[in-house]
Amino acid sequence: MTAESQALRDLDRSHHFHPFTDLRDYAAHGGRIVNRAEHIYIHDTDGNKLLDGMSGLWCCNLGYSQHQIVEAIYRQLQELPFYNNFFRCSNQPAVELARALVEITPERFNHVFFTNSGSEANDTNIRLVHRYFDLLGKPNKKHFISRKNAYHGSTIAAGSLGGMNAMHQQVWGLNYVHHINQPHWFAEGGDLSPDEFGLKVARELEQKIDELGEDNVAAFIAEPIQGAGGVIVPPDTYWPEIQRICDERDILLIADEVICGFGRTGQWFGSDTYQIKPQLMTFAKAITNGYIPLGGVMISDQIADVLLAHGGEFTHGLTYSGHPASCAAGLATLQTLHATNIIQSAAENIAPHFQRRLRELESHPIVGQVRGRGMFAAVELVRDKGSRERLAPDSQSAVYCRDRANSNGLMVRQTGDAMITAPPLVSSTAEIDILVEKLHQALDETAAHYGVN
Repeated sequence: MTAESQALRDLDRSHHFHPFTDLRDYAAHGGRIVNRAEHIYIHDTDGNKLLDGMSGLWCCNLGYSQHQIVEAIYRQLQELPFYNNFFRCSNQPAVELARALVEITPERFNHVFFTNSGSEANDTNIRLVHRYFDLLGKPNKKHFISRKNAYHGSTIAAGSLGGMNAMHQQVWGLNYVHHINQPHWFAEGGDLSPDEFGLKVARELEQKIDELGEDNVAAFIAEPIQGAGGVIVPPDTYWPEIQRICDERDILLIADEVICGFGRTGQWFGSDTYQIKPQLMTFAKAITNGYIPLGGVMISDQIADVLLAHGGEFTHGLTYSGHPASCAAGLATLQTLHATNIIQSAAENIAPHFQRRLRELESHPIVGQVRGRGMFAAVELVRDKGSRERLAPDSQSAVYCRDRANSNGLMVRQTGDAMITAPPLVSSTAEIDILVEKLHQALDETAAHYGVN
C-alpha cells in the first residue's frame, strides 16, 4: 500500500459516511478506494484489478469504456450545464429523451416524469397514484401493497415500499404500505412445487386486498425479478396470477424496472420478459449506464389521461428533474444500445453461456441452488443440500465467500446466504469463464473454511 493510498483511506474513514455500511466498523477498518476502470474491470489505489461482476451496482450494463456517453455529457455541460424544468420551461435533451423512452416502451406509455434516482421515482409513483385516484373521486384508495424482502429505494417513502426488515427497524415508515410474501421458492417453498408455490404467494395479494378492502387499495409494486433481495426469480405461475388479480380488482400495477430495465433480463424491460402490463414503470441505473444520476417513471395513458383532463397543479417536483446533462447521457446510452444491438446479442449469446456456466456450480458441495435469468444470477450457499441447512448463522458464510472472491480479483455481492452476480452485457464468453472460475475458487475456500468436503 502506497502512502497516497493510505492517506486516502484515512480521509475516507475520518469524514465519509457510506451507504448500507456498519459505520463504526468502517471507521475502524476502512475499505477499498476505486480510482479507475475500463471495459468490465475496476482498479483500486492499492494496485488491485477486479473483474466487476456487479456492473457497478446493477447499472453499468455497457461497462466503463463507453466514451460516447462521456462526450455527450461534456458537450451538454458546455452548452447548457443546467436549467430547471419548472416555470413552464424545458430543455432539448429532456424532450428528446422522453420521446426516445416512449419509443422503446409499450404503446400505452406516452409520458415520462424524470427524477434523479429510483428511490425518487418510487416516491413519485406514490404521488401519481394518489393524485390519480383523487381525481377519479376515489380518495380512499391510498394503500400500497409490496413484498417482503423487496427493495424499492432508501428514502422514507421508497424504503417503506420496500420490505427489508433492517430498514424498517431504523425508521418509522408510511402506515399505508403493506407487505406480502416474496416468490422465493428455494427459501420458503417448503414441499410445494415451484408452480404451486408461485400461485400460493401470488394469491396472498388477493387476500391482502380483501383484508384492507378493495376501495382502499391503490397499487401493487414489485420488481419483475427481485434484484437486491437476492435475484429472486419468480415461478412461471406467479406473474400471470398477479396480473389477473390486479386487472380484476381495480389495482394499479407498478413494475420497478430499476435493475431489470435496459437489457438485464434479455429484453428491454423485465415487464417484456414476463409479459407484465403495468400502469407505471420505474427506471434508473442503466438508463445512463451509471455514468451520471437519472431516474424516472413511465406513465401509462390510463393515468396520464386522467391527470391531463383535470386542472390544478401536480404539486411534486425536483430541482434536477430532467437535468440536461443527465438526459444527454441517457440519449447517448439508448443510441449505443440501438447501434450495437447489444441487448439481443447478449440475450442470444452471452446470457446463455453465463447461465450455463454458473449452473455447473450446482455440483459444488456448498451450493444449494443456482438461479437466474438473462445477465444476473444468485448462488445459494448451504451446508446440506437436502435439508437446505445453512452453512453458518447470520449469513456469515456468504460474507466470507464474497470477501474471498474480492481478494481473488472478482467483485460480487452477498445478499443473505446467496452470492449475487450481474456482469455487464458487454462481457465476452472468456470473461464469463474467468468470473465463474474465480467464484468457484471462492466457494472452494469457503467450503474449506467451514469444514465441508
